[in-house]
Amino acid sequence: MHGSMEERYMTIEVQEFHGDAGEWNAFVNGHRESTNYHLYGWKQVIEQSFGHKTHYLAARTSDHRLCGILPLVFMKSLMFGRFLVSLPYFNYGGLLTCHDDAASRLLDRTRRMIGESRADHVELRHLRSIEGELTTKSHKVTMILDLADSVEHQWQSLDPKVRNQIRKAEKNGLKAISGHLELLDGFYDVFSRNMRDLGTPVYGKPFFRSILESFPDTTRIITITLAGQPVASGLLTWFRGTLEVPWASSIRDFRELCPNNLLYWEAIRFAIDSDASRFDFGRSTPGEGTFRFKKQWGAQPRPLFWQYLLNSNAVLPELNPANRKYQLAIRLWQRLPVALTRLLGPAIVSNIP
Repeated sequence: MHGSMEERYMTIEVQEFHGDAGEWNAFVNGHRESTNYHLYGWKQVIEQSFGHKTHYLAARTSDHRLCGILPLVFMKSLMFGRFLVSLPYFNYGGLLTCHDDAASRLLDRTRRMIGESRADHVELRHLRSIEGELTTKSHKVTMILDLADSVEHQWQSLDPKVRNQIRKAEKNGLKAISGHLELLDGFYDVFSRNMRDLGTPVYGKPFFRSILESFPDTTRIITITLAGQPVASGLLTWFRGTLEVPWASSIRDFRELCPNNLLYWEAIRFAIDSDASRFDFGRSTPGEGTFRFKKQWGAQPRPLFWQYLLNSNAVLPELNPANRKYQLAIRLWQRLPVALTRLLGPAIVSNIP
């Protein structure tokens, strides 16, 4: 991130980006540390789905070249307060710069925004720790599987127990179908049921529709069916050789049939057939159940660095289900009818980053 001598001595200005999305995306696609969620299309997804105000900051050199970006989303609620995040709802985001001067200027502008918006903090979700006066939490990891060069080689590399679970799903009559918007209703039926069972407010269906419509060439739905009825489903998205399944669910009643195993195997097969080199199983807490499930596929942990700029009176946020003050709410939510959670959930979850 240090850049050339010429770049480091140029004047850098930071402003909100109002240019062409193609310019922003060209910078993202040309940066080796960029992620899917740095792409400009997520701005529209978040604004349309949740109504949040976004601040997409751009650092430019004196000759008007982009040398850094920082997508920010402002969120506020009575329960969680006021804060900015890069990027909420997803695992990644944060600073993306060519050199240290651009990072410093973007952070300076972000500090001023804390006062201007009366926010408690700014949360930056990084894959690499940014040096400087940033408070850091690294209690989560993302689980990455390096893919084999063929489906056959990937199958042979799997743990025998995983292969047996996939075979069990197939022997029990589970089948996989793959598609796009036409599978959204089935995906959402499974997803909303699973979120209720977990005690978690559910995103509204328009959120997922917006993602599929905004990224038609890099998204997919895979659904596992039993006698034609969806019992597991996942929404896939990919960027520069990495495919991930940010949202995957199965119906608890069918767990013994191993639908999750078939779902992830079909997603891995799709990734290899699409020439991806990595499969991102997503965020986990080391040692917990989801961590062990992902590790049995051969995925390896990669640390996540969530870094904070704090208001002078603020403390580090603890917005996670393990926080004891949320346990009663979770138990109550699990008792609600699924239809009611679909009605109430989107307004609540829109303010949970």
